[in-house]
Amino acid sequence: MRGVAIGLAGAGALAVVAWMATAQQPDGAVEGLTFAGEPVTAAEVALGQEIYAQSCASCHGADLEGQPDWRRRLEDGRMPAPPHDETGHTWHHADGQLFTITKQGVGAAVPGYESDMPAFGDSLTDAEIRATLAYIKSTWPERERAFQAEVTAKAEAGR
Repeated sequence: MRGVAIGLAGAGALAVVAWMATAQQPDGAVEGLTFAGEPVTAAEVALGQEIYAQSCASCHGADLEGQPDWRRRLEDGRMPAPPHDETGHTWHHADGQLFTITKQGVGAAVPGYESDMPAFGDSLTDAEIRATLAYIKSTWPERERAFQAEVTAKAEAGR
């Protein structure tokens, strides 16, 4: 019984430390999560999760898993929706490019490319697009998040 009490006390202490780390972030920012170099808040991530469920999950999967055989062209020559989790390639792209693709469609980033993904600029605000992308990024393991932050910093610096 004493071991259980110590285990529970340890778990409680870890919860307090985690809460304090989050509480110390400015304006409710999520530690280590940025979009275009700016901190992302927990409220943005929660909003993004809702928008993702409504606008993206039907193609990209409820768990960001993408469509089956997403690397193989469909009969019409288009590509299936890729995963947005760490198994896909979303984290290989800079924030600005992800924003442009989401707002204006894939053709805005890759001229002439045809995709089944619609442009969301007429149905989502810039803040909603940012929140959705922040939610996606919040699901990535630290390694992928760090790589993507570096790609974003280089893109913003023009390298």
